[in-house]
Amino acid sequence: MGLDFRAILQQPYSTWMLEGIRVTLQLTGVGIVGSTFLALLLVLMRMSSNKVIARVSQGFVHFFRNTPFPVQILFWYFGFPAILPRSVQAVLYRGPFEFTAAAFALVLYSGAYIAEHFRSGISSIPKSQMESALSSGLTYFQSMIFVILPQAFRISLPPLISEYLSIAKNSSVAMTIGVAEVTAMSRRVESYSFRAFEAFFIASAVYLTLSLVTSLVLNWYNKRFLAAQQS
Repeated sequence: MGLDFRAILQQPYSTWMLEGIRVTLQLTGVGIVGSTFLALLLVLMRMSSNKVIARVSQGFVHFFRNTPFPVQILFWYFGFPAILPRSVQAVLYRGPFEFTAAAFALVLYSGAYIAEHFRSGISSIPKSQMESALSSGLTYFQSMIFVILPQAFRISLPPLISEYLSIAKNSSVAMTIGVAEVTAMSRRVESYSFRAFEAFFIASAVYLTLSLVTSLVLNWYNKRFLAAQQS
C-alpha cells in the first residue's frame, strides 16, 4: 500500500485532525500565557525580603523542575482528585477535566523553568537601574513592572523561545490522560485508516510549524525591541 495523503483529507479523518490541531493550539496558548504569568509571580516572590515567601517560591521551582512532566500530568488527573470530596470531584468531572488537568500541569511545570530564566535576566541587570527608578519616585512594584521586568524579558528571550517551544511539544503528553490533541487524533486516524506514515507525518508537520511560528514571532519581537531602543 503506497502513500496516499488524500485518504487523510477524507471525512471523518480530516475533521479529527483539525480538531486535534485546535486542541493543541489551545493547550499551547494557555501553557505559554499561564506559565509566563506564573513565572513572573514566582520570581517576584523569590526576590521578596520575606524569607518565608522566598523559600516557598524556591521550593516550588525545585519541586517542579526535578520531577518528570508525565508524572505530574498523571498526578493532577488521577492523584489530586482522589483526595477531594466527592461533591468537588463531581463538579470537576462534569466539565472538560482532561484538558483542565493537562493545561494546569503544563503551566506549573513550564512556569518553574521560565521563572529561573527571568531570575537570571533580572540578576544580570545593574542594581543602578533599580536605584534610579526608585529615586525618580516609582515604588518598588512600579520599578519592577516598568523598568526591570521589560529588560529582563528581552535578556531572557533566547532561553524563553526554547521553553515556549517545549510547551508546544510537551502538549503531546496530554494524550496520556485522554486529551484529544493532535497526537491522539493522529493515533486515532492511524487505527481507523491504517495510514500510519501519513497521519504521524501530518502531526509532526503541525508541531514543526507551531515551533517555527513561535520562534519567528519572538525573534521578530526581539528585533523590533532592539530597533526601538537604538532609535
